[in-house]
Amino acid sequence: MRERIAVVGGGPAGLTFARVLHRHGHPVTVLERDPAPDARPPGGTLDLREELGQLALGKAGLLEEFRALSRPEGQAMRILDTDGTVLRDWRPRPDEQANPEIDRRQLRDLLRGPLDVQWGRGVTRVVPGTRDGVRVHFEDGRQETYDLVVGADGAWSRIRPAVSSATPHYTGVTSVETSLDEVDTRHPDLARLIGDGSVAAYGVNRSLVAQRNSGGHVKVYAKFRAPLDWHADLDLADVEAVRSSLLALFDGWAAPVLDLLRRGTAFTHRPFHVLPVSHTWAHVPGVTLLGDAAHLMPPLGAGANLAMLEGAELAESIATGPEDLDEAVRAFEEQMWVRAGKWAKITTAGLERLVSPDPTEALALFDRVQP
Repeated sequence: MRERIAVVGGGPAGLTFARVLHRHGHPVTVLERDPAPDARPPGGTLDLREELGQLALGKAGLLEEFRALSRPEGQAMRILDTDGTVLRDWRPRPDEQANPEIDRRQLRDLLRGPLDVQWGRGVTRVVPGTRDGVRVHFEDGRQETYDLVVGADGAWSRIRPAVSSATPHYTGVTSVETSLDEVDTRHPDLARLIGDGSVAAYGVNRSLVAQRNSGGHVKVYAKFRAPLDWHADLDLADVEAVRSSLLALFDGWAAPVLDLLRRGTAFTHRPFHVLPVSHTWAHVPGVTLLGDAAHLMPPLGAGANLAMLEGAELAESIATGPEDLDEAVRAFEEQMWVRAGKWAKITTAGLERLVSPDPTEALALFDRVQP
């Protein structure tokens, strides 16, 4: 009899896992807390690396469809001084496929495909080791039992406590996000500033980054070091109050750069939390984790890529590996921990350099990683 498998979370990790299992003819249940696919904004664009996210899409049989949707030109990166001087202006070759961009919504829809996602199935906790398997408790009071439950439910995972007592801690860096719509027609000056990909300016312990999504949509991120309660005297729902606070924080920067904040719409507060760099756990039969649930790290382009590859590898291990399900999961975890630990160290060091007392640290990092 086929094992009963559920993945909690319908993001890149969970959907990649389910899609690869589906490709191998193995049934899987996808449990997603959101009530519908469009229940909340899907977030910004993602760059999928050849050796990580694109490899996962290949395992799912979706690489060609991804290339038809992705934006190789979105790899372009421009770096400015705070006075607006262009310090670097890197543009990809026409055939450059190292890290093409794709909107999260497009990626989610691509991965979801024929999968039967159960929307509005909020999980509160799981209890392994019961007579019938792993018991899943839902927000509506119902319970279901599975042979394997995969937690792909993000930073504040409800599945993680079943295997680990670790909880995310604040990095000291926060981000406030805003956006621009129809940038090419409504804000042509900012469209030229941003170019085809991203533009970033780095100052002392702060930065401003703007990144193109498809359809003329731009995400803007103000990142800075501050206490977690930096906004205690600020109403985050008051758009103009938040705008004024941010403009004061970046006072003295070039007017075209500050226009990214002046013309933004609503603002969203996103403090950066992480799990311990080398987060592991004693293996628990019937439960495992993927992506941010397993190894939350600074958002520097690795998290979604790792999550997708992990989902694909776990699915392949189950479908084609040892007949014993627990043995397949245990082997996957050992492999995941080594690679995730390496990337957690890289991204932690990267965050220190990108939001640094010395802005030249960010430029030096760019020169080191850019071809």
